[in-house]
Order: sequence, then structure tokens, then C-alpha cells
Amino acid sequence: MSEWLVLSLAMAAACAVVLSIAFFNHRRIGEDDDPNETPDVIEYMTMMIGVIYAIVLGLAIAGVWEGRGAAQEYVRQEAQALHEISVRSHVYPAEVRARIRSDVDAYVTYVVDTEWKAMADEGELTDRGGELLERIRRDVTDYEPQTDHEGQAYQPLVDQVAVADDARSARGASAGATMPGVVWFGLITGALVTVGLIFTLQIRRSFREMLLAGLFSALIAFLLFLIWDFDAPFGRGISATAEPFLTQFSHLDLGG
Repeated sequence: MSEWLVLSLAMAAACAVVLSIAFFNHRRIGEDDDPNETPDVIEYMTMMIGVIYAIVLGLAIAGVWEGRGAAQEYVRQEAQALHEISVRSHVYPAEVRARIRSDVDAYVTYVVDTEWKAMADEGELTDRGGELLERIRRDVTDYEPQTDHEGQAYQPLVDQVAVADDARSARGASAGATMPGVVWFGLITGALVTVGLIFTLQIRRSFREMLLAGLFSALIAFLLFLIWDFDAPFGRGISATAEPFLTQFSHLDLGG
């Protein structure tokens, strides 16, 4: 099911529930009821709860957005490190250079075409990807430099392998959901309380009041969907992309 279809259904359902409750609640209110009798303290408490929940929503959105940005940065660092390994290996003999570049290309191809889907579906890295990266490490570390020029390039290449390995580990740590279950419980409970407080103000069935109630509930549903969508940086609609790999390794047929 499309992410946007889920969003549309969630917003429509939120509106339908709130408007249905308002409709049935109005039917049981007597004709002599006066909505102006709502105590001032209730209006004050409703406003404060709404403000507090808005702050919580804002912090949650900022948190998941930051997590997505960090995940994208890990991808960029990994792609850049692998590109540096491939480029800096030009000082090595042709046979060694070809082996390093071939293994780098094989790793990148596997990450983009296979491991990326595994991260989205299962929220974790694959063993095969780790094996391919270990092969690159052995290519670099097992070679004994024969000249001073090769010796000067050796340590930077080793360092770039370490950077790629570290970025890969960070990418794996970012693959799953980042919001704890207790936070989701608080967000959903807060949404129910905040929307439910609408009815403490004795909402009527006027077009203006019903429209505002529907828009308010749809907005809450949209913000919760936004948090849910950002919560898995590699697994949902607005997710981190493999664009750094595609840019640095444009000679490969990636993502096809």
C-alpha cells in the first residue's frame, strides 16, 4: 500500500471519527444547554495541553528528521571513502589496483542493488555485505608496498577502509526504527487527549466548528504520519537515498 494512501486514509479516518462523535454528542445535548457556560478553567487547561502536545510533536519531528539526516550523511561518508580507496589505489601495480577496484565495485553494486532493500525490509545489514567489505580490507592491508610512493599511499588507504567500515556500521545502526515504543504510546495518547478535549468546549454542529474540528484532527494525523515516515530512515517514503553511491560510482549500472 502506498505511503500517501496510508496518509490519506489516516487523515480521513481521523476526521470521520471526530465529526461522528461531534454529531452524536450534539444529538444527546438538551435544547436548554448553553455552550457559553463552559468554565474558563477548562478553556485554559485545553489551551495548555494543546501547547504542550505541540511542543512534544515538534521535538519528535525534529528528532526523526535529524536521524534521517544523519543516516544520509553516513551513506555519503561511506561512498566517499570507497571512492577514495578506488582512486588512491592508482599508485599500486596494475594487478593489485585492478583487484582493489573490482572488489570496491562489487561491494558498491551489492549495497545499492541488494543490501539497500534488506535494510528497508528488515532494518539491518547483511552478512554478505560485511564479507565484501572485508575482502576490500584484505586487498589493501595484505599488500606490501614496494616503493616509497606506495608506502606513502598505504596508510591513507587503510584509514579510508576504516572510515568506510565505521560509516557502514553507523548506517546499519540507523536502518531500524529510532522512536521507542513508549514515545509512540505518549504521542498517540496525547493525540487522543488533545482531540478529545475539543468536546469539553461543547462543540456544535455549525459548519465552521465542524470544519475546524475536522482540520485539526487531520493535522494531528498528518504530523503523526510524518513522524512514522521519518522514523525508519531507509525504509519508508521520505527516506535516505543511495544517491552518493550513484554519484561516486557513475560508471556502474546501479539501481537498475
